[in-house]
Amino acid sequence: MTLSRRALLGATGLATLPSGLIVPPAMAQAERVLRYGISMTDIPLTAGQPDRGAGAYQFTGYTIYDPLVAWEMDVADRPGKLVPGLATSWEADPADRRRWTLKLRDGVKFHDGSALDADAVVWNFEKVMNPQAPHFDNRQAAQVRPRLPSLAAWKKLDAMTVELTTKAVDSLFPYQLLWFLVSSPAQYEKLGRSWDRFAAEPSGTGPFRLARLVPRERAELVRNAAYWDPKRIAKVDRLVLVCAPDAVTRSNALLSGQVDLIETPALDMVEQLKGAGNRLTENVTPHVWNYHLSLLEGSPWRDLRLRQAANLAINRDEIVQLLGGLAKPAAGVVDPASPWFGNPSFKVRHAPDEARRLVQAAGFSPRNPVKARFLIATGGSGQMLSMPMNEYVQQAWKEVGIEVEFQPVELEVLYTAWRNGAAHESMRGISANNVAYVTSDPLYALVRFFHSNQVAPTGVNWSHYRDAETDALIDGATRSFEPAEQDRLMARVHERVVDQALLVFVVHDTNPHVLGRNVRGYVQAQHWFQDLTTLS
Repeated sequence: MTLSRRALLGATGLATLPSGLIVPPAMAQAERVLRYGISMTDIPLTAGQPDRGAGAYQFTGYTIYDPLVAWEMDVADRPGKLVPGLATSWEADPADRRRWTLKLRDGVKFHDGSALDADAVVWNFEKVMNPQAPHFDNRQAAQVRPRLPSLAAWKKLDAMTVELTTKAVDSLFPYQLLWFLVSSPAQYEKLGRSWDRFAAEPSGTGPFRLARLVPRERAELVRNAAYWDPKRIAKVDRLVLVCAPDAVTRSNALLSGQVDLIETPALDMVEQLKGAGNRLTENVTPHVWNYHLSLLEGSPWRDLRLRQAANLAINRDEIVQLLGGLAKPAAGVVDPASPWFGNPSFKVRHAPDEARRLVQAAGFSPRNPVKARFLIATGGSGQMLSMPMNEYVQQAWKEVGIEVEFQPVELEVLYTAWRNGAAHESMRGISANNVAYVTSDPLYALVRFFHSNQVAPTGVNWSHYRDAETDALIDGATRSFEPAEQDRLMARVHERVVDQALLVFVVHDTNPHVLGRNVRGYVQAQHWFQDLTTLS
């Protein structure tokens, strides 16, 4: 079902959810039910590794499942940190820093009643990392393998201990484990070794169980009263995730009482929503909306002058205004408050006259523009308004002599192209893409895009950027187990990224949500990972 704005506009002019998506009153009275209008066109994959990007982890990731290493999600006034998940500890062997020992948590049960142990963890690594494994699932693997670029081997040491080996010394490796979720081998066997059946009846160790799934409409999650962490026992009996990709539809659904909270409201309805007694919440979010530029032979973006001009042509304050003030101008991959920002010499700002001079120096002009074709998303990725923002940037570029044709695709198609890299045959004629992404740690902000050993499809160095000095700085950071030294080296990496204008930096998200008058307890962490167990 597609919930387009045009299709759902009624005679009153208000877009609402179809009646089939509304929780029946009897259910709401019998249980403590909370209905969440989400911006996705479909419920993310429920088999163990969510698809549809980092934001999907709050919906079918950290609800149904748990990671080995978790993220602190109960603080809002500072970035979170790594905390124990299904592993109570993780340690690199001083004699061989490539080998990590993880001690598993005793007494944890999957939803089907089977026990978490080392065999189950190894089985889960096999399902996404070993194509020869009988239970290998390519769909899940496509989501998480790029998020585990350092992992080389895995094995059981004893019933509750596993050893993970990295390809090289990598002090940042625990951050990769945030994205690896553990599902039940016993349930997979029970359901005839079918991942499709497993997706309909999943079994993880998380604070919610999936009770009902209606693709492209809703997922109903019920409280796991036997969850192993008392602090994360869900406050509601049933959490209903309702697909409402149109922002006006979501906002009207909240106004009419069809849902209890929404993400990413319609920007021109924020004041109306607040006036009705709802509460707007947002926070610093490690997320950047930008363009990745191909550096392959034949790409116009091999010319530094054009990369800088593309950055200088954009008035980011006007884009923030377009987004209702719910964003921040980007001066790099990370915010200037980040310890990894450094002090770049190239200052990302609005300077159209300088942009024109750079374009002219490269041999082009508004009358003789450089021409390029970009792959962009029709929607998705946080609260960014993909098409209006792209069209605004397109016009700004045209005024300085850069003429870009857009090829819009659905978000998951764009993610696939991103993982394939600029050299993939499907990218013929494409010289940039518009994937926005999370920047919560050095791996996610910098390493996976700018180290030469992360060139796609190994990692998501889509641009095929290769630079020996950048590699050396990253290698130095990953070999250091001192946080201050890691920060210093990563700041130098970021300086190089900005000074070379490797991306076109536009804005940072603030991940706005609107909570209904009766919703309590929501803690909005500074991450895409959010803890929905706090909602009441």
